[in-house]
Amino acid sequence: MALYAFSFPAFIKAYSDPPKPINSISFHYFNGTDLLWQSVHKLNQVQAKKRPIGVCASLSERGEYHSDRPPTPLLDTINYPIHMKNLSTKELIQLANELRSDVIFNVSKTGGHLGSSLGVVELTVALHYVFNAPQDRILWDVGHQCYPHKILTGRRDRMHTIRQTNGLAGFTKRSESEYDCFGAGHSSTTISAGLGMAVGRDLKGRKNKVVAVIGDGAMTAGQAYEAMNNAGYLDSDMIVILNDNKQVSLPTASLDGPIPPVGALSSALSKLQSNRPLRELREVAKGVTKQIGGPMHELAAKVDEYARGMISGSGSTLFEELGLYYIGPVDGHNIDDLVAILREVKSTKTTGPVLIHVVTEKGRGYPYAERAADKYHGVAKFDPATGKQFKASATTQSYTTYFAEALIAEAEVDKDIIAIHAAMGGGTGLNLFLRRFPSRCFDVGIAEQHAVTFAAGLACEGLKPFCAIYSSFMQRAYDQVVHDVDLQKLPVRFAMDRAGLVGADGPTHCGSFDVTFMACLPNMVVMAPSDEAELFHMVATAAAIDDRPSCFRYPRGNGVGVQLPPGKKGIPLEVGKGRILVEGERVALLGYGMAVQKCLAAAALVEPHGLLLTVADARFCKPLDHALIRSLAKSHDILITVEEGSIGGFGSHVAQFLALDGLLDGKLMWRPIVLPDCYIDHGSPADQLAQAGLTPAHIAATVFNLLGQTRAALEIMT
Repeated sequence: MALYAFSFPAFIKAYSDPPKPINSISFHYFNGTDLLWQSVHKLNQVQAKKRPIGVCASLSERGEYHSDRPPTPLLDTINYPIHMKNLSTKELIQLANELRSDVIFNVSKTGGHLGSSLGVVELTVALHYVFNAPQDRILWDVGHQCYPHKILTGRRDRMHTIRQTNGLAGFTKRSESEYDCFGAGHSSTTISAGLGMAVGRDLKGRKNKVVAVIGDGAMTAGQAYEAMNNAGYLDSDMIVILNDNKQVSLPTASLDGPIPPVGALSSALSKLQSNRPLRELREVAKGVTKQIGGPMHELAAKVDEYARGMISGSGSTLFEELGLYYIGPVDGHNIDDLVAILREVKSTKTTGPVLIHVVTEKGRGYPYAERAADKYHGVAKFDPATGKQFKASATTQSYTTYFAEALIAEAEVDKDIIAIHAAMGGGTGLNLFLRRFPSRCFDVGIAEQHAVTFAAGLACEGLKPFCAIYSSFMQRAYDQVVHDVDLQKLPVRFAMDRAGLVGADGPTHCGSFDVTFMACLPNMVVMAPSDEAELFHMVATAAAIDDRPSCFRYPRGNGVGVQLPPGKKGIPLEVGKGRILVEGERVALLGYGMAVQKCLAAAALVEPHGLLLTVADARFCKPLDHALIRSLAKSHDILITVEEGSIGGFGSHVAQFLALDGLLDGKLMWRPIVLPDCYIDHGSPADQLAQAGLTPAHIAATVFNLLGQTRAALEIMT
């Protein structure tokens, strides 16, 4: 089921020359092959006349960019999409050029997602030119490509605050603007949400349009196919735009360069892209048919079918058999084409979902991003002229790197260790593992559910899978964790990066809930390191646990600078055994994970006041160290549990044990310090910790308040 180019007369003006006289092809009337040859010949002429459209193409060739922000006279007049409606095509191209430079210079000052936003500049301009947002719904999958959208929808004057405390979010956010009709941060949700909006519109009797923009990387997730399958069945009018940039819009690079999207879909889309003459061929055939008329319509249709069979291969039929009309591939940087196609699709009286396959280039128009799209997905502040990023120097490495090094050390001595990630080789550090063990590292695409059950299958065969997934992304695979792993007691190891607060990425990426949803599972071993050396030991511990599943969490950011194990090879810990770091009296701080460092800092804050606190590192949430907790409860007046996680996590497990053991029946005062029961918006890590009440000063103030020293509590907070 396809929406053929014959339906769109506006296309012909963009690509074809004036029609030849009918008599020039009259002797080919009934020869389909000759007609096809003529079409291809004319297509070659058209392509020879085409010129690429992009920002600063000549600058890209010279390998440089502007050092000063270029003037943006046209963009300066655009505050909202309605101000674009009377622009000519030439002016739209100028607007796109100015918008691209505006994105580059804004992100150079703030950091953020660059490459994905640069890739959709022309598409964003065309969408807001043709459609009438916010009445028409435009959804951006993941949302990290939405910077041009934000600039065109009344937020340009606040772009300098993006991803900062009290500033604009780095993704779409419903509470931020009526133009952000659906919030995002995780991938592959827009077709589902867009279909719900389309059905809701129909039930309400409205006539607005719904457009869902989704990347080729996000198309590797099962939810996208579930949504397309349902969309084809419900047959509601909606437009899906497949933004195909041949690279998952995530930090997926290996050490040797960017990695293309994983799986058969990428191959199918590549076949479609490599045969982009298809659409122009249809237009030429349509132009010929228009001259001849009558029976030639049937012949042209056969030529079109022949072209589809020979050129597009099986890729396009995938969408068609799901029930979506397929159009494409289309040059995503040619505004004239995009506007013509979107206008026709908007105005065509068809019923059902339409998929427009748009081919774009990630990092388009910024030479450094074009050459190394993997390094310019998310960037720190940088110099626009040279592309050099101003990354803060650190004396220690990131916990992500420490994890990768620890896993490599284990894999060196155990050939059964396997690494798995979901399109996040760079983000999880497993690109390092891939270089050392290319046959033992698996990128499954943005498919966390599949990653978990794939790991379960490997465990069934006696292998030792480590499934490295961000804490917030593990939420997407929870049923598989429960049903496919924990219920069957399969020894899958879960390495959960970005645990706790994550700063600029905000609540969509905050690892708040993993302790709560993992520790409630009967067979799961749940642990968290307090520093980088402990992380090495816990990787070794997980490798050694071979009779049940296990997991460990670690934060975004760098290590604290402790000495690493010899040879960077951890030593397995005794499961369920914590440790006391500082012996004190009266008050005990029992920390879990990186909160232990804050407990040590809090103890240092109160020591000048004559208080010596006990600081313990729980190490394990499940199984708990009952002996350690019982000892702390009996030898102290106050026990405070501290964790960078939600209600229901480590502190709740400690309270359950204290209650059942009768340790709360006497004089012990127990208090939990956890993340507040709310989502904490993006901002600096320091601001987020302060908002959460998890700074060392907050912990120290809690101690003073429990001891009745309110003045000291106030002083330490000021």
